[in-house]
Amino acid sequence: MAVHAHPDDESSKGAAAMAKYADEGVDVLVVSCTGGERGDVLNPKLQGDPEVERDLPGLRRREMAKAAAELGVRQTWLGFVDSGLPEGDPLPPLPEGCFALEPLDVTTHALVRVIREFRPHVMTTYDETGGYPHPDHIMTHTVSMAAYEAAADPERYPDAGEPWAIQKVYYNAGFSIDRLRAVHAAMSDRGLASPFAEWLESREEWPQREVTTQVECAAYFGHRDRALIAHATQIDPDGFFFAVPRDVEADVWPWDDFELATARVPTSVPETDLFAGVRSA
Repeated sequence: MAVHAHPDDESSKGAAAMAKYADEGVDVLVVSCTGGERGDVLNPKLQGDPEVERDLPGLRRREMAKAAAELGVRQTWLGFVDSGLPEGDPLPPLPEGCFALEPLDVTTHALVRVIREFRPHVMTTYDETGGYPHPDHIMTHTVSMAAYEAAADPERYPDAGEPWAIQKVYYNAGFSIDRLRAVHAAMSDRGLASPFAEWLESREEWPQREVTTQVECAAYFGHRDRALIAHATQIDPDGFFFAVPRDVEADVWPWDDFELATARVPTSVPETDLFAGVRSA
């Protein structure tokens, strides 16, 4: 189970690994906590398009269905409303009724119900920073970890189904500094303009997360790319996500990266499989 804040997050974070596992017969479910209703149209080719402006929430749902089909996964909506990304100084208040302001008991109950119905062995989500400071990403971390504990407890939310104990939880770590450095160096060595130069400068002082688990999945980069392109309102096919030639990426960083957050089975890192320790158990 991959828990994400908005439609399109699933295609930019751990997507190739999901496609790999799905192709190998693993039942994979993407949980989208919100519908992305307050997202901007980020693809300049579609900005100002009247059809897009008329029904952005509906369009994003249709995009999500196409992306899930490209990845070979199932997908469900947790049913909360996008909080938007507040901008300004000072930041404006979040809109009433949005996901980030929902009581934790309400959001946890909703995710526990999905966990107990789907019964996943492994869950992926975001670290406590959200990966970047979007309120919905931070809330996704909070509710994921709360639901991990609550779903296994028979005394919590008895109306949400039979208890289920997820065996392992991972944080997505796709933008690890080591990956950025490796791809940046490979691009520079080939005389290509790297899209990560400014990123490296701005993130050099950031606390570094530990990548514990690398799933080799270069053969599925095409599935990831097609899933990204399916989110046409959010992804410019000529933009940032496609600035690194895929042969370069496959050569220097053929993995999706994860950070093991917690486990109920014996573990030993580094790992090459999200199901390490689970398959034997």
